[in-house]
Amino acid sequence: MADITELKARLQFRKTALEKLRAAYIALVDGGVKSYMIDDRQLTRLDLGTLKKEIETAEKEVDSLTRLINSAVKPRKAFGIVPRDY
Repeated sequence: MADITELKARLQFRKTALEKLRAAYIALVDGGVKSYMIDDRQLTRLDLGTLKKEIETAEKEVDSLTRLINSAVKPRKAFGIVPRDY
């Protein structure tokens, strides 16, 4: 498993990608543009289904990474010792 800083870097990367995907989806749905460019990919109105699937996948990855980060930082468990005299 990757260390916590690597997981946080991955999470930040995925969140940035998710924001770009959402911006592209909104721009295409609003009808202000007929095509949209994300980095080196060009999307058109016909790509809305594909774009929606990519957004869902990115959301699942963000949720998964968030769960991994939250589970990696476990609180200390408290326990008690009960002395017994046998």
